[in-house]
Amino acid sequence: MLPSSDKLVWMFRKMLEIRHFEEKVYELYGQNLVPGTIHLYVGEEAVAVGVCANLRKDDYITSTHRGHGHCIAKGGDLKRIMAEILGKRTGYCKGKGGSMHIADFSIGMLGATAVVGAGIPIAAGAGLSIKLRGTDQVVACFFGDGASNQGTFHEGINMAAIWKLPVLFVCENNLYAMGTRQSMVMLIENVADRAAAYGIPGVVVDGNDVLAVYEAAKQAVERARKGEGPTLIECKTYRHKGHSRFDPATYRPKEEVEEWLKKDPIPRFRNKLVEMGVLTENEAKGIEEEVLAEIEEAVKFALESPYPKPEEALEDVYA
Repeated sequence: MLPSSDKLVWMFRKMLEIRHFEEKVYELYGQNLVPGTIHLYVGEEAVAVGVCANLRKDDYITSTHRGHGHCIAKGGDLKRIMAEILGKRTGYCKGKGGSMHIADFSIGMLGATAVVGAGIPIAAGAGLSIKLRGTDQVVACFFGDGASNQGTFHEGINMAAIWKLPVLFVCENNLYAMGTRQSMVMLIENVADRAAAYGIPGVVVDGNDVLAVYEAAKQAVERARKGEGPTLIECKTYRHKGHSRFDPATYRPKEEVEEWLKKDPIPRFRNKLVEMGVLTENEAKGIEEEVLAEIEEAVKFALESPYPKPEEALEDVYA
């Protein structure tokens, strides 16, 4: 069953927010305004949006080094995310976390982490908290294909399985762990095939089709809320840019890149909404213009915000 028209338009807007936000961050980095490095979500927007479209504000997510898209899809404030990436005091972590460590507990965003696979046991812990408190919340745990070869993957999913914790384990399989192709480090074709080892459902979906992701996540969320335990969802997708800003991604065949660019999730969804009569071309264009204006407002806010003072370095630190 398709989401309501309002939900479909919300999903389209969120995908545009992520795409244009990331492209603007890429531009600002080139102007030497972003400290550290950045890992962009361009091309993978359908995964975060398709999953988060099923979540309530009080549900949780855990994120990765490529986490801007997850935070935006969960309802993060564009201005505060941008300010954090630029290292400003008005950012989510007061400019001290940067691109890879954004969190907002008020919307259930338990934080991004630069350590590959680190969010998986955190998600299991949040799921255990939900079970002990007796609520019907769920956790969506995002991670890449590279994380599926970490010990945390086995430990976190196994624990969630035996305790029937309400967690969606969402693998964003973009075929490469940095520059290492999945086929070089795994003999199985699908990460989701590993679900059988934990006695839980494993689902493979087209990660560039936001409606396919939405439907898979919907079933997993319903299952989790009923106390039936976790699901492993593998979303086959592709990042348009390199692993990080410094990566030219020359290890990827040109033909492969061109083929995946044809599967760009945003034009696909836009065309689908027009075909369905949910939006006209002019309405879709209008939404995109609104989003671009919001991104510019976020940039203005971040650029005009102050940097943290040196003496603030020891604040908010647990030791």
